[in-house]
Amino acid sequence: MSTNNFQKAVELIRKSQNILITTHTKPDGDACGSIAAMYEALTALGKKVELVLLSEMPGWYEFLFDKKVPIFGRDVTAKQLAGIDLVILIDVNSYSQLSEIEDFLKQNKKSVLVFDHHVTGDGLGDVELVDTTAAATAVIIFDFLKYAKWQITQKIAQALFVAIASDTGWFQFRNTDSRVYRCCAELIGAGVNPTQIHHDLYHNFSPSRLKLMAAMLSTLQLHFDGRYATQYVLRKDFERTGAKYTDTENLIDECRRISTVEAAALFVELEGGRIKCSLRSKETIDVGKIAQKFGGGGHVMAAGATLPAPLEKAMELVKDEIEKQLRR
Repeated sequence: MSTNNFQKAVELIRKSQNILITTHTKPDGDACGSIAAMYEALTALGKKVELVLLSEMPGWYEFLFDKKVPIFGRDVTAKQLAGIDLVILIDVNSYSQLSEIEDFLKQNKKSVLVFDHHVTGDGLGDVELVDTTAAATAVIIFDFLKYAKWQITQKIAQALFVAIASDTGWFQFRNTDSRVYRCCAELIGAGVNPTQIHHDLYHNFSPSRLKLMAAMLSTLQLHFDGRYATQYVLRKDFERTGAKYTDTENLIDECRRISTVEAAALFVELEGGRIKCSLRSKETIDVGKIAQKFGGGGHVMAAGATLPAPLEKAMELVKDEIEKQLRR
């Protein structure tokens, strides 16, 4: 990525005073950590920053924020954001992941700055810092803050570490390269406590999430000689267990522990009947291409899309696409 774009981003931020930061719907660790870090960095510059989410974040990321982050359409309206002179989109660059705020963005006449590492994108930014080789968007933000020579405080370092650790599966995924380790070494040097963060992220779940996981595991099915695994969660499972939609984050990874599984899908029944499909693979299958076919997006090994009901039809559509790739 050209340092010229870094400079353009710095200039865009310097001339802006009222900045909106947001990310994709169903924010994950990279999204939450990255927006928290950017919020802290820009606030330290004296900017007025509005941090807005499009849907609830998982509870285990709330420790990154001093106060509850408002939800667009519920806690804050487009009218209340009329004074914004710069929009920063983090970990997203496509309308399909910004449906709740799509109309606002299309009517917005102010500048848009994008930080993203996904392959799929709609080119929403006037300035775009997009690096598809980065393991997480937080890696790009780390490089940007260093380029701008803005202080990376312990709080910013913690947020970036959370983002990188979560998007690499606590450094298990194949995207964990030397760049990741070099970055995290500097963040630890800035005061990050990895042991505490691991506890906050992975030993801080509610009983209802564990009950939801049990319901999901009971639906496990293996296809194509165990190479493809499917699981699903229904609305009644949320009602029975008391779990939230955010409690589904990373549940898809459970079935990937099976030695034969090359690809996995988790189907979640949403309010209104639509089906959210999360896809993961062990590199042999490009789930990003499958998600794109259904209007979603992501990476080769991690992607997602929303499909129409019924559940059985959605599952069959994805299964057909998995089979096509397995045949190749």
